[in-house]
Amino acid sequence: MSIEVRPARVFDDVATMLGPKRSPDANVCWCLSHRVDSRTNKELVGRARGEHVADLVGAEVPPGVLAYDGEEVVGWAGVAPRAGLPVARSTVIPTVDDEPVWSVFCVRVRPGHRGRGITRHLVEGAVALAREHGAPGVEAVPVDNRGEKVDLTMAFVGTRALFESCGFTVVSKTSSVTAGHPRVVMRRSLA
Repeated sequence: MSIEVRPARVFDDVATMLGPKRSPDANVCWCLSHRVDSRTNKELVGRARGEHVADLVGAEVPPGVLAYDGEEVVGWAGVAPRAGLPVARSTVIPTVDDEPVWSVFCVRVRPGHRGRGITRHLVEGAVALAREHGAPGVEAVPVDNRGEKVDLTMAFVGTRALFESCGFTVVSKTSSVTAGHPRVVMRRSLA
């Protein structure tokens, strides 16, 4: 296995990871639920969601990173400056300080490719993208599942163990719970 992580610049590959599987009009997340404000998220329906992501892919700063096994896209991580994300206005996830950190808010690996360490590659790729764009640090708000199984639907936030293995440390508790597990704010300094 030779995994390469690249900035998300190929819309078709982003669509493979995030888009609808059957109908292009289906109202799937497209990794926008944690990227845009609630009102925009509700207004973007059907094909408009994919069109919004296509715009993000073409922007100066890509919306995340993609993992490839050869030329096959196998994973995605959404990462962006925290200040522009809904998490910055959360009432259950505290803002630790005013550092302009970036946030990894979604990590996803395609079925058939899981259990091969691809999520670590994705987190490291997200950190590299943030560093390339001047971030002083990167945060995540994973579940603290203490080794218990996490429902795959909600596993997109990652686990404390995953982020610890990538050099992140806990900087704050939260009152947020996902899939029955508490979440913690973790950070990796890039200074």
